Amino acid sequence: MRIEVDCSSDGLRRFVLGERTIEVTALLDRWFGDEVDYFRVQGPDGDVYVLKHVRGHDRWELTSFTRSGSRGGVAATLSRGLH
Repeated sequence: MRIEVDCSSDGLRRFVLGERTIEVTALLDRWFGDEVDYFRVQGPDGDVYVLKHVRGHDRWELTSFTRSGSRGGVAATLSRGLH
């Protein structure tokens, strides 16, 4: 899903997802590729989003979403000891 992202020299500040503007409260992880970069960020409600930036086209996409307290995510699975 394409999104609009507001960045500053400090990093990601907020992004627009449909009718919602989500403030980024924490940068949890980031990884860089040859053509795309990924950012795992947290919103004020604890939800976690993975954003993808396609550098050559300056396009942003939402690639993953995990609701706060969700038991279905990878982190929840690993914390229960299930692999």
